Amino acid sequence: MPTPRTKSISTKVTEEEYAHFEILAGDQTISEWVRETLLKAVEPSPAEQTIVAELLALRTILMNVLFSIANREQLTSTAMDDIIKHADAGKLAKAMDRLMSATKEPQRG
Repeated sequence: MPTPRTKSISTKVTEEEYAHFEILAGDQTISEWVRETLLKAVEPSPAEQTIVAELLALRTILMNVLFSIANREQLTSTAMDDIIKHADAGKLAKAMDRLMSATKEPQRG
């Protein structure tokens, strides 16, 4: 049984904005389209998750390689493989953590 919707969110828009929303909603009601759009907006997309995960893994690899170079350590192919495996191991979880904390913190701008 679906959970009943008992709370409401509202906002004022201009005539032009409303007309634009009508076009975007298509066959849906505007309220249903707005609800879906809001729910999508608070969850990172798969593309965002992937990009942030790869950037975090790349950052981890770069920092480890630079640390090895700074300490004059020999960077073997085995060591490089280990660095990459370590970076890949938790990249998605770290990305989701970063993305979710970014949506919870107030945006300054």
